[in-house]
Amino acid sequence: MANTKSALKYIRKTQARTLANRQIKSRIKTLAKQVKSAANSDDKDSLIEKSRLFISTLDKAAKSGLVHKNKIARHKSECAKLMA
Repeated sequence: MANTKSALKYIRKTQARTLANRQIKSRIKTLAKQVKSAANSDDKDSLIEKSRLFISTLDKAAKSGLVHKNKIARHKSECAKLMA
């Protein structure tokens, strides 16, 4: 266990950050599933709306370095192919 006040504070900060990062990653996975299900249905408007939201969330995750940039590029490319 931590011995100093600063170490205890660091543990609290890490727990909060971990929770926030987990929520964002879970949101990305959920949106990816929604995009794929919209692609399987024939509703083009729904696909475009879900893709835009998914890409926006990916870009926000990239800004904080939460997801690797190549993974984001791969997902964005996949969305573009589905919309085309």
